[in-house]
Amino acid sequence: MFLNKNVYLKERITTALLLAAGTGSRLCPLTQKSPKCLTLVNETSILERLIKSLNQHGFKRLVVVTGHLEDCIRNFLETRAGNIKIEYVFSPLYKTTNNIYSLWMARQIINEPFVLIESDLVFDPSLLTDMLYPDRIAVARMKPWLNGSTVTINPSNTVDAFHSDAKNNSDQNRYKTVNIYSLSVSSWYRVIAKLNQYVLAGRVNDFYEAVFRQMVTEKSLSFQAVFFDHKPWYEIDTIEDLASAEKLFPSRISKPLPVYEIEPDRLEDTDLYTRKPFVKGSVYA
Repeated sequence: MFLNKNVYLKERITTALLLAAGTGSRLCPLTQKSPKCLTLVNETSILERLIKSLNQHGFKRLVVVTGHLEDCIRNFLETRAGNIKIEYVFSPLYKTTNNIYSLWMARQIINEPFVLIESDLVFDPSLLTDMLYPDRIAVARMKPWLNGSTVTINPSNTVDAFHSDAKNNSDQNRYKTVNIYSLSVSSWYRVIAKLNQYVLAGRVNDFYEAVFRQMVTEKSLSFQAVFFDHKPWYEIDTIEDLASAEKLFPSRISKPLPVYEIEPDRLEDTDLYTRKPFVKGSVYA
């Protein structure tokens, strides 16, 4: 019993890979002078939220693939990394390639299990807890307004297949990918081999999900599903997405709100800070 527990603890992941090379064109004009990951969501940037979450979960290393306005990211993390060691990989072709190329750029710098995270995600920190072990995928139940990659999951909560588009989806067993993955060393090496094939073939404008899709079909890669339905998360691609995310992740109230016509003995039953957001576009309701 104790042996199994120790083995389980040893597998706990302490390295993260952040893909932050893109220009974030759909968030213009916010991304003209600042990279997407530094977009403020109610006065706190996406990157700062991530760093706080990684520190909270005991991460020791963060590798950031940069491109667009990389100096901004370096300057920001210089004083905000906490206990995490930050390393950078610059992608010189960030303007003309997609995230498959960014992931490929990290092939030589990471040789341990890691969590892969994209730079446009905000999420409740507690959601990361079950992603700290290898070969997992974050998913959420489909909503009518969501689009992008989906997966089907078998009764053992393992991914059966990736699907490229959530639109026109009539399968109730499909789940939206949250774009957070964890990979073991052996899985990562197999992914690198497949990434090499894609890049050599000039397929540098694909999403890395194309690689995962093929490998799952070939049964050379397996992901256990981790469900993100019970706490808020949001993927921010557009100004509209940002507005919705800000309703899910409100600012902390720094000053007490005025209270009128409430008797003192009833104050303890009055929660002035409770918010229950429901936003079109949200997977949390």
